[in-house]
Amino acid sequence: MFLTAKILFFAVNGLLRVAMGFDIGLSTKCVVIPKEMGMCHKIGYSEMRLPNLMGHTSMAEVILKSTTWQHLAHTECHPHVRTFLCSLFAPICLDTFIHPCRSMCVAVRDSCAPVLACHGHLWPDSLDCNRFPADEDMCLASLTKEYKYLHKAVLPKPACQTCPAVEEFFTHKRVLEVFCDSNFAVKVKLSKKRTVFGDQEYNIECQVEFITQGSLLPYETQNMIQQWLLINENCTQRMTPTHRPMVYLLVGNIEEGTILVKQAYRWQRRDSQLTLATQKWRYHKCL
Repeated sequence: MFLTAKILFFAVNGLLRVAMGFDIGLSTKCVVIPKEMGMCHKIGYSEMRLPNLMGHTSMAEVILKSTTWQHLAHTECHPHVRTFLCSLFAPICLDTFIHPCRSMCVAVRDSCAPVLACHGHLWPDSLDCNRFPADEDMCLASLTKEYKYLHKAVLPKPACQTCPAVEEFFTHKRVLEVFCDSNFAVKVKLSKKRTVFGDQEYNIECQVEFITQGSLLPYETQNMIQQWLLINENCTQRMTPTHRPMVYLLVGNIEEGTILVKQAYRWQRRDSQLTLATQKWRYHKCL
């Protein structure tokens, strides 16, 4: 649901709290959201207010400071992480600034702070949730409860973990034994490139070989593995030592609602053992 539609939804349902707004006056202007801010594209509006709610006064500063958050947004660590970040870095052009509510900040922080910790960072003071208005004020509220109601099936979440061992020498029989003790196996093609800001950006292609956990669908499993690779970027870096595309088979379990990758097999072009294992798996009977 786009942000403008969300604001109308909040207003109708009493979630857009009417009390204290921040008057814009003549000190700000509307500008087009730059192409470099990919996380704030396709969110329901194309223009933002400058200066923004982070106090950035120039577009160059906005782009530079928001770049560090693009990766977090791509992990989808919370359903509203993009809404939260864009309401601060690229606030919609209205007659007043609409701050995110404290409850939205807390919900996003609780889900995404562990992802930042996985990369060696703490939740920053600049996003201290106490700086945002309480829900009874005029603010952008979280739809966490409604989201859970509309999506009754809670999907497993990827988490920060120790990088799995990468196997390069194995037999198809050993791989089948590992399959028997696993909930999923996903073939992943990884490649990377350097952005204009000097950061690494990954291209991830997934193909599900099997999934045995509940009613998970292949596309859901693909999305979860993509998120796992973004959250555990240190593991992804190890698996892509060069800019040449690399192919792996990631095997793991789903434990207490968390995705854990326990084994990674290097899938080389002429490797017959993994191909044989995935073919035999369809008819294989585990002991």
